[in-house]
Amino acid sequence: MEGGPEAASKQEFMEFWKRATSSPYIMRLALSAGIGGLLFGYDTGVISGALLYIREDFVEVDKKLWLQEVIVSMAVAGAIIGAALGGWMNDMLGRKTSILGADIVFFLGAIVMAIAPAPWVLVIGRILVGFGVGIASMTSPLYILEASPATIRGALVCINGLLITFGQFLSYLINLAFTTTPGTWRWMLGVAGLPAVVQFVLMLTLPESPRWLYNQGKENESRKILEKIYRADEIEGEIKAMREAVEQEKQEEGLIGQTLREKMKAAFSNVAVRRGLYAGVTAQVAQQFVGINTVMYYSPTIVQFAGIASKSTALALSLVTSGLNAVGSILSMLCIDKYGRRKLMLLSLIAIIVCLLTLTGVFYQAATTAPPIDNVDTLSFGANATCQAYLDAPNVSSWNCMKCLKAECAFCASTGGNVSSSLPSLSTYIYLCISLI
Repeated sequence: MEGGPEAASKQEFMEFWKRATSSPYIMRLALSAGIGGLLFGYDTGVISGALLYIREDFVEVDKKLWLQEVIVSMAVAGAIIGAALGGWMNDMLGRKTSILGADIVFFLGAIVMAIAPAPWVLVIGRILVGFGVGIASMTSPLYILEASPATIRGALVCINGLLITFGQFLSYLINLAFTTTPGTWRWMLGVAGLPAVVQFVLMLTLPESPRWLYNQGKENESRKILEKIYRADEIEGEIKAMREAVEQEKQEEGLIGQTLREKMKAAFSNVAVRRGLYAGVTAQVAQQFVGINTVMYYSPTIVQFAGIASKSTALALSLVTSGLNAVGSILSMLCIDKYGRRKLMLLSLIAIIVCLLTLTGVFYQAATTAPPIDNVDTLSFGANATCQAYLDAPNVSSWNCMKCLKAECAFCASTGGNVSSSLPSLSTYIYLCISLI
């Protein structure tokens, strides 16, 4: 039971199916807690499609790119706060209570976003949703880890990861479903409250983490929960493991101190802990720097800049992005036990570097070969061969690619007398697929 979540092996998955079929309670526990991962994934993906319609309803959002970025990024800011407080909540209130609290905050955030009369209200809703996501993202896998049999723990924890990618895929489907519904983005964002309600109801019927209860001195309650999860011949062994782990933690706390400063100092003075921390942080930073979050948050917008004017078409093409993301998660689960963690990490990093270098070349080629758009040339080129909407624009200095798309023309004149598209190269769409690697 002690230690972090590990990737499941084939033997563990086989054992998982045996235990799940013989004891549905275990599967119910893992899926209920794993909805927290689904909320995380849904929130990541839903704003990408909703933003297309938010710009239509709020003129200031359409005109101010920084406001669009604030609306998107405030969920991340809320998640940072939620994750920071989540550790304290887990220790003081318990895993179950923390998940219930996260569901309440997430639901309130979804409602606030759905009824937002102004962009600043929408920002508040995004912060609330992000706060709930931050708590759930660290609490859900911890609850599954502590409340599942040791022999199938890795497989159960993987469920949370799968539900994150499934939530992202589901968000694009929901976005596509509401493209023609009055209220569009309000429904897209408001629907996020339903999984939170479902998880809240399910968690009310589930117990607290047996590990947390034992740590609080409630050994009898912990034993009763273990009797529902473990086989009869496994209970004593698990209780013994918990007892030894709790005693070891108390001893370590006595050695390293009680304050956060003392604990951090002791952790960094340990060579093994320091190297592990460096490796983990580097891996996380590298994963974020490839640009995957940009793709997930702005996927439909990127597709539009590639020349696809239709919102519904842009959302449909974005399903490729989230679908490949989910497939990648499944492939990693199948391969990680066979090829190892380090080898897969190195291979994936090499593939990422190659693809990013390819993107650099593609974007550079597009930038250097695309002729510049010139207002004087356009006005003298002839109205019959150029974009009439561009010619009639009262302020051509504010002209942008999205206006070309809406004009269903996308062509302006360039130096040399040639007609050239003012849209970015189709290479922008390549970014969607390559960045997922």
